[in-house]
Amino acid sequence: MPKPKLPSKEFTWTPELAYSVGLLVTDGNLSKDGRHMSLRSSDKDLLETFRICLHLKNRIAQTYNNGYAVRPSYRIQFGNVQFYDWLLRIGLFPAKTYTIGKIQIPGEYFRDFLRGHLDGDGSILTYSDDYNVYKGKRYLNTRIYTNFISASKRHILWLARMIRSRASVQGNIERSNAKENRVPIWKIRFAKYESLTLLRWIYYRNRLPSLKRKRRLSEALLKRVRNDRLVR
Repeated sequence: MPKPKLPSKEFTWTPELAYSVGLLVTDGNLSKDGRHMSLRSSDKDLLETFRICLHLKNRIAQTYNNGYAVRPSYRIQFGNVQFYDWLLRIGLFPAKTYTIGKIQIPGEYFRDFLRGHLDGDGSILTYSDDYNVYKGKRYLNTRIYTNFISASKRHILWLARMIRSRASVQGNIERSNAKENRVPIWKIRFAKYESLTLLRWIYYRNRLPSLKRKRRLSEALLKRVRNDRLVR
């Protein structure tokens, strides 16, 4: 695995670096001190993968939960002025949640970035229903949805354009006004067959940095030859 060569004024793009940037865009934070960055997650394995990708030696510490979290939360923080400045140049900045827009990432590494985005704030949902009845026979249908979310409309619109141009799937952009959200949350949602196309594109080879549980779910869905079957 090639190193991102920290510290440096410029950084060589690799799948590991692009994946790490995807995580920082979703769950990361840039301090206002111009030096420190942190990543927070309830998946300790995800932080360990992030640490390996950037060859960090900083420890992963358990941190406080917010009012909605049930699982323990973990955090890794590190300081590097050159890397911080480089992140600013490609589109990240402190207090980015509601105003982040385009990320300057080479097209050939976009799917690695997107995999990090999925592991950070995205989700893969699947369930089965038997509501479909045809000629008196009832069929079991597997539903699959892949979602990417952001509190920034600018970022979601850019992400949608990139996905459509690179992965050739359309998806739907939705706005959520749930009461528990203080501001609107924007979502790109991909249904069953577009989800399968997109997941196959994101997990394009073995030994890519990823969150294990999401990759296992994706691989299980992709291995299904038939997604609909007669139940009665």
